[in-house]
Amino acid sequence: MSVTESVNAVLPSVIADLKRLIAIPSVSSLPEHHDDVLAAADTVADLLRGVGCPEVRLLDGGGKPAVYGHFPAPEGAPTVLLYAHYDVQPTGDAAGWTTDAFSPMEREGRLYARGSADDKGGIAVHLAALRAFDGKPPVGVKVFIEGEEEIGSPSMKDLLDAHPEETSADLFIIADSMNWQVGQPALTTTLRGLIDAVVTVSTLESGVHSGQYGGLVPDAVTALCRLLSTLHDEEGNVAIKGLVQDPDPEVDYDHDALRAEAGVLDGVELFGDGKASARMWTRPAVSIVGIDTTSIKDASNTLIPSARAKVSVRIAPSQDPVAAEAALREHLTANAPWGARVEIDPERGGSGTRIDLSDPRARVAVEALEEAFGVAPVEMGVGGSIPIANEFAERNPGSLVLLTAVVDPTSRMHGLNESLDMGDFAKAALAETILLANLAT
Repeated sequence: MSVTESVNAVLPSVIADLKRLIAIPSVSSLPEHHDDVLAAADTVADLLRGVGCPEVRLLDGGGKPAVYGHFPAPEGAPTVLLYAHYDVQPTGDAAGWTTDAFSPMEREGRLYARGSADDKGGIAVHLAALRAFDGKPPVGVKVFIEGEEEIGSPSMKDLLDAHPEETSADLFIIADSMNWQVGQPALTTTLRGLIDAVVTVSTLESGVHSGQYGGLVPDAVTALCRLLSTLHDEEGNVAIKGLVQDPDPEVDYDHDALRAEAGVLDGVELFGDGKASARMWTRPAVSIVGIDTTSIKDASNTLIPSARAKVSVRIAPSQDPVAAEAALREHLTANAPWGARVEIDPERGGSGTRIDLSDPRARVAVEALEEAFGVAPVEMGVGGSIPIANEFAERNPGSLVLLTAVVDPTSRMHGLNESLDMGDFAKAALAETILLANLAT
């Protein structure tokens, strides 16, 4: 049986198990889903046992468990670690989903559900490759499926420190990146880093009457808005001194396609200037991802004494996150309006990643993707952050980290109606199977 026939034979069972895994609402950021997160870990472990993995364990780093599986390497063969994550983002407004977010539904060649693309689809790709080899891969395989990626992997460094042998390999395949478009695969060469901080602005000891003191005493929400507005210049470029920009990518991204994929409203202009690919992949970006203040339904004619916002900063792949955090802190402190009190609480940070695809092992991956998709992969950057990619590379000198994908630009990962293109899923499973087979030779 050919590799293609082997993959096609296992795809129905893999898709059924993917749907079963998707149905578990493993939202790592919400305490009420703690048991669901553990149930998803147990399900992944059972799937590995079912494919004949001789060693399956849950690894603990003090947070959500990671699922570990090990197929020992045949003599002389390299060891490949297959990474994905089983935790998912919250669903957002349930009314905005066309179907229940955790009831997977196939429609017009796509599978709709939270986690279908990010990243339970990545788990399923690994499972398909292992089943195609009937549980006897031609190389050593370690499977590492974590449960904290969507909350920044806070216990991951401790887990990696505690389990260096389990998380070492010659090559790492992280199935958690982005393809260029449907039918056009990609290998990721750069990822931005990330720093988050909660910024609290206070102007009063307590709320006071807006009629009596308005026009004289600044309220905290106005002061917060004024402060946040200083993070960008008039064109929308990031205005924080000390944040670096990496060289522009060779490829660019079509503005009209970007607007359509992101759902940008008519008349809304895009941030910044220069290449769209640079603004997405190699330059810093600042987003306000949450604000805490009095809700409209609870509002009264009162000057609000304190308000806070969560500021998320994507940093250039080469930027030091410690230096970036210091630059953000200095900017926010220096731009406090009207002498308002500003407190800054950093939440998480992670370095970006640069990957050299001139490595011969990377060329094997390029060939596998081209064989499976029928077209050569694009070498591209991604604006998101996967800090564990850098951790794997730094802890395993001489290894190669590859970032592969089942996600395409229309997958709406983290958004409403997330979906997975089923044709690309099948091709990704075939590509990984071919890659493992070719790495053995």
